Amino acid sequence: MTTNLARAETKKLLASLNTVILGKPEVMELLTASLLAGGHVLLEDVPGVGKTTVAKALARLLGLSFRRIQFTSDMLPSDILGVSVLENGLGTFRFRPGPIFAQLILADELNRTPPRTQSALLEAMSEGQVTVDLETRPLPKPFFVIATQNPLELHGTYPLPESQMDRFFVSLTLGYPSDVEERRVIILDDEDRRIEALPPVATPEDLLRWRTEVEKVRVDEALVAYMQNIIKGTRVAGQIKLGAGPRAGMALFRASRALAFLRGRDYVVPEDIRVLAPAVLRHRLRLTGTQGTNLAEATNLVLSIMDAVPIP
Repeated sequence: MTTNLARAETKKLLASLNTVILGKPEVMELLTASLLAGGHVLLEDVPGVGKTTVAKALARLLGLSFRRIQFTSDMLPSDILGVSVLENGLGTFRFRPGPIFAQLILADELNRTPPRTQSALLEAMSEGQVTVDLETRPLPKPFFVIATQNPLELHGTYPLPESQMDRFFVSLTLGYPSDVEERRVIILDDEDRRIEALPPVATPEDLLRWRTEVEKVRVDEALVAYMQNIIKGTRVAGQIKLGAGPRAGMALFRASRALAFLRGRDYVVPEDIRVLAPAVLRHRLRLTGTQGTNLAEATNLVLSIMDAVPIP
């Protein structure tokens, strides 16, 4: 009964997201699956296609505390994590938390800031905590990061290092809407008003409960081997100079369980893996003759690798 209720609740969440982000049901499904699996999301897109709207709507629907961090070229790690300040007259230091201390973080234009500041997110994303002045401080639970980056050819961007890219569960792209959906967006106009009108569908505690239910989804041993063979294929492909590591396999395993759960099953099927593999793997690959990752080219490579791996 608890599992069926959780599935119904997550489907309601997905349906509500699709009323805000029009014409992108496949992307919203992968985003929701990542949320259920406890993984962070990287959105790469040109400005103005709805990346900020996604984050705000998700925070509203789940009642999550929300902070948007606009990354710039002069931002310091302390601007994100916080800083200890001297209290007047007391002679003691008091920690002033930075914007990272929220349940949903929109790390906007992450590749606009230098690597030193980018790395300030690493511990937070991988361990749910930050260390400031040699003291470790836990972040609120649940903790979920949606980071956006502009395509690397745009002016003033810094490629994210491999260690940072590997912390992202999936990479997604919204793309431009269809003519019909863009017309609807233009007419509806006021995004903030539409988001404020959304009725919350769940609570942060519900999200944590859903994640527990997702962990009960079964994955056959043959499907684990299938995932492993796809990942191994990225390490031997001639067009790839750096393939996916073990963390990619862990992400694909967790994501496939979340997608199966979202689709109403308590077991994973090969189609779950095939749908997820491009989003899980493409940003982790480094292609020969390129700086950073071309997501479109990497996606095509992942698809060709999957075609060469027998489906169990």
